[in-house]
Amino acid sequence: MDKLIELVSTLASGAFIAVLASWLTNRSRNRQEQQAEIGALRVQADAMTVAVMELQGAAAANRLLWEGPAERGRTFLLTLLAFAGGAARARIAGGTDVQSGLVGFGQAAELLSRERVASKQTVAAVREPLARAATAAAPLMRCSDPAVVAATEQLLNALADVENTARLEPALEAFGRAVNAATAPRPSWWARRRGVPAG
Repeated sequence: MDKLIELVSTLASGAFIAVLASWLTNRSRNRQEQQAEIGALRVQADAMTVAVMELQGAAAANRLLWEGPAERGRTFLLTLLAFAGGAARARIAGGTDVQSGLVGFGQAAELLSRERVASKQTVAAVREPLARAATAAAPLMRCSDPAVVAATEQLLNALADVENTARLEPALEAFGRAVNAATAPRPSWWARRRGVPAG
C-alpha cells in the first residue's frame, strides 16, 4: 500500500510539474509574442511619423520655392524682362511694333512655361513622401488596437491637406497618444488586482 501511495504521489507531482511547466512555457511565449508585436508597432509608428515629417518638409519647400510673394514677384519681373528682351531683339532685327510685341509675348510665354514645368516637378516631389506615408499607414490600419487604426485613419485624412497644420498637428498628436497607449507595458495580473498602474 505504501508503494501505491508513493507511486500516486510521484505521478501527481509529475503531472503538476508538467502542467506548471506547460503553463510557464505558454506564458513566456505569449509574453514574447506580445513584446514582438509592440516592437513592430513602434517601428511602424516611427516610419509613419518620419513619412509625415518628410511630407511636411516637401510641402514647405514647395511653398518657399514657388508660392511665396517674393517668388511670384521674381517670376513677374523675369516675365517682364523676357518680354522686353524679345521685343527689343525683334525691333533691332527690323520688325514692326506688332511683330516686336508678338516676339516679346512668345519669350514671356516660354519663360512662364519653363517655370510651370519646374513648379510641377517640385509638386511631384511631394508625391514620394505621400506614397511613403501611405505605405507606412498600411500595416497600422491592420493593427489589433482600434484606437491606433482610428488615429491612423484620421492622420491620413489630415495628410490630404498637408498645408492645414491646424488639422494635421492634432491628428499627429492623437496618433502618438494612441500608439503610446497601445505600446505601454501591460500590468501583471497581481498589479491589476491590487490596482497598481503599469510602470
